[in-house]
Order: sequence, then structure tokens, then C-alpha cells
Amino acid sequence: MLPSLFISHGSPMLALEPGLSGPALARLALELPRPKAIVVVSAHWESQSLLLTAGAQPRTWHDFGGFPAPLYAVQYPAPGAPQLAREIAQQLNDAGLPAELDAQRPFDHGAWVPLSLLYPQADIPVLQLSLPSHLGPELQTRVGRALASLRAQGILLIGSGSITHNLGELNWRAGPDVITPWAKEFRDWLVEKLEADDEEALHHYRLLAPNAARNHPSEEHLLPLFFARGAGGTFKVEHSGFTYGALGMDIYRFD
Repeated sequence: MLPSLFISHGSPMLALEPGLSGPALARLALELPRPKAIVVVSAHWESQSLLLTAGAQPRTWHDFGGFPAPLYAVQYPAPGAPQLAREIAQQLNDAGLPAELDAQRPFDHGAWVPLSLLYPQADIPVLQLSLPSHLGPELQTRVGRALASLRAQGILLIGSGSITHNLGELNWRAGPDVITPWAKEFRDWLVEKLEADDEEALHHYRLLAPNAARNHPSEEHLLPLFFARGAGGTFKVEHSGFTYGALGMDIYRFD
């Protein structure tokens, strides 16, 4: 059975400058059975309700600005999976989580950047599931649990965000050995609660975790973690590190 994954996708430049995350993701792809399809919850598709991509060939969307020209030339031409999208939407509806299809939505960089390092051939069908971020961690846990059975069908479930995400306090000149204490303290608290499987504390992290609002001024980059956790089982850290001092690059798996 495939695990579910949480991937900190970092800057869009990760696609061209993979740093230590690239080898970690390549190694993970070699270890896992080849997925029949991939479902990604990305921090970059916030919505009011649950939506699923349903196009046969979604475009690669460069949903950012101010980066070098070669990044805009990167394409990730993975096929969609319209029939699977219909089946997953029905599964969510049956679980009391109404979901609708979106045949026009392209792949945002929260999906295609990590996937370009995990499965660079872009030959595995990919679906994106939207993030109703205003409904918080509890909804993402429910969505993950509703789709957990897909793992036994050979479908890889991924939450793509960032374990810490305060872009306003990054040190853009910092090397990978520079770690900001307030970011590390928050990351370490989350790992401790994930290892203890303390769902109550995790769901209330904004009240309980040290420097929670500083690490996540808004929630969208952490919420995909709750999807991955809800969909999986035993927690394991696959990769840990920081870039720019305070941007967490952790990769977690839930078997």
C-alpha cells in the first residue's frame, strides 16, 4: 500500500534548484510502488468548497511572478484523470463532503514543482483537490480519512505546502545551515505532536504551538499536512531542513 505524503514545496525555484529536497524526493520515488495516479492538495488552490480537477490534459500554470525566465519554460504535461475525478467526487459526497468537478483548472506550482522532482517523466495521471482553507485543519483531516482507501488502490495522496511559511521574515542570503530558532521551535513541536499522534493538539496548533502565527501568518501552507495525516497512518520524517533561514523544507510520510 502506498503511504500519503506531506511535501514542503518551498520556492518555485525548487524546480530548477532542487537543493537537498530533490535527492530526497527522487529517493522516495524509487522506494515507493509506482502509483496508478496521484491526488494532490496544494496550498495554492484555496476555495470555498471542495473542487477536483477533471480535465483530460491540465495546463502547467506558472502562478507566480518575478522569477528567472527558464522557470516559466518548465512544463509538467501529466495527464488528468476525468473518470477517477468523478469517482473521487462521489466518494467525498458519500462521506458527507460535497465535491464538484472543475474541468478548466490547471496544475499550480504547489502540484507540479514537487511532482517534477518526484516523477519527472510526468507520465502518471494527476488530480488536484482544492483547499477550503477557511474551514481549518479539522476539514482536511476528514477529507484525508474519506480518501484513505485510495492508497490501497495504488493512488498516491500528497499534501503540498510548507511546514513553516513566513515569507516576510526570510533571509534570502542564508545557506542551508542557517536555521532561525523560532521556526525550528515550531517545526519541532509539530513533529513531537505528530509522533505522539496528538490530534487534539495538532488541530489547535494556532493556540498551542510556539510561534504559530509567526510561522504561518495564514494557514494555507500548513493545512495540506492535515490532509496527508488524515489519509495515512504511522508518521515518519523523510527529510528535514530549512532554506532562507526559516522556510521549512520537511517531507513527511504516513504509512
